[in-house]
Amino acid sequence: MAAAEARARQEKVKKFEEFVDRRLKPDLAKAIAQRDKVFEQQKTFLDLRRNLENLERNGVTSMRSMVNLGSEVYMQAEVPDTRHIFVDIGLGFHVEFTWQEALQFISVREARLARQIDEYTHLIASIKAQIKLVCEGIRELLQLPSEKELSPRNTW
Repeated sequence: MAAAEARARQEKVKKFEEFVDRRLKPDLAKAIAQRDKVFEQQKTFLDLRRNLENLERNGVTSMRSMVNLGSEVYMQAEVPDTRHIFVDIGLGFHVEFTWQEALQFISVREARLARQIDEYTHLIASIKAQIKLVCEGIRELLQLPSEKELSPRNTW
């Protein structure tokens, strides 16, 4: 009877470990990667905002710049009128904006990106909590002491 019970316990432990390894850990990695992408987008819009504010503050209406043509091949470009810019709004579409219109669009986009980051952060925390819960279940099945029981601070 004890051997069958031990086998059943080992089988449960194996299923829990497979769930963590095959489902929760990949979900966690995916959520972190997606949040990192949103962080990159957020930085891009922050940089654009700063550049526009600098152009506006310094009254720059024309400029020369180096443009990446791809594969790290650059070409010098002259922008005769910087008061209108094209902003990538997603899905390969670009919209011509004045500086003020662009700054308004950026504010809306930054707020949306901040919400997405919060959502991914909550999702990541939830997945980590699930992993911790499953690990605690494994620990109980194996009848191992919990981390709290092993902590030296609890020996008063």
